[in-house]
Amino acid sequence: MSLLYKLEAFEGPLDLLLHLLDREEIDIYDIPISRITDQYMDYLHAMQEFELDVTSEFLVMAATLLAIKSGQLLPRPPVMDEYEDAWDEEDMLDPRDELVQKLVEYRRYKQIAEHLRDREMARSLVYSKEPEDLTTFMKEDDAHPLEGLDLGDIMAAFRRALRKAARRTHVARIHRDEISVKDRIRDISELLRTHETALFSRLVGEAVERHEIVVTFLAILELMKMKQVRVFQNSLFDDIVIHWRGEASDRDGAAAEINY
Repeated sequence: MSLLYKLEAFEGPLDLLLHLLDREEIDIYDIPISRITDQYMDYLHAMQEFELDVTSEFLVMAATLLAIKSGQLLPRPPVMDEYEDAWDEEDMLDPRDELVQKLVEYRRYKQIAEHLRDREMARSLVYSKEPEDLTTFMKEDDAHPLEGLDLGDIMAAFRRALRKAARRTHVARIHRDEISVKDRIRDISELLRTHETALFSRLVGEAVERHEIVVTFLAILELMKMKQVRVFQNSLFDDIVIHWRGEASDRDGAAAEINY
C-alpha cells in the first residue's frame, strides 16, 4: 500500500515565487523570468517525485511563467518608421507587469497577516476577567459627627468644656530630695567599716538617679583625697573596687569642711 505525503511548505504559487525571489535576492520589479521559471519547474518536479499533492494553482502559475518566458524568447518586431502607425499600446507592455503587481499585492497582505498573527500571540498572553461588584468590600462612610448642629450648639459645647477644664486644673509642686556629698561620705564610710571592700556598681545600684551617681563619685574622690579609701580596677573597663583604709586621723575634721 503506497502512502501519499502532503507537504504544505507554501500556501500557494505566489508564496513559492516570493520564496524563490528572496532566496536569490532578486528585485521583484526586475524578475529574470527564465531563471525563476526553471527553479519553479524544478520544485514542481521534486514534488511529483516525492508523490506530493500538487494543486492546480501551482500548475496554472507554471503555465503562466512558461507563457511569459516563451513570449520573451520570440523575436521583437522591427523598428518602426516615424511615419508608420504606432504599435498598439498593449503590445508594448511588459508581460511581467501583471505578475509583478500580483506579487507586490500578495507580499503586502502577507506582511499584514504576519503582523496580525504577532498581535494575536501577544494578546493571547493577556488574561482578562469580567468586572465584579466590589461594593460589599467598600468601607461605609461614617456619619458626620456635627450633622444637624448649628454654630450656637457648637459654641455652647465649647463653653461647657472650658468650665470642666477650669475645675480640673490644679498645680502640684514636686520637691526633689537633695543629698549632699558630706552625707554620701558618711554613708560610704559606714558601709566600708563594716565590709572593708565595696564595688562602685553596688554603691550606685540600678534605680539610682543621675545626680545621686554624681554625688557618690564625688564622695569617693573626697575619701581618696582624705586617704581613707584605696580605689583600683582589676582590668580595663572593669568595675571600680573601693577598699577601706581608715588610716587618716583627722578624717572627721576633713569631712566637716565639706559643705556641698
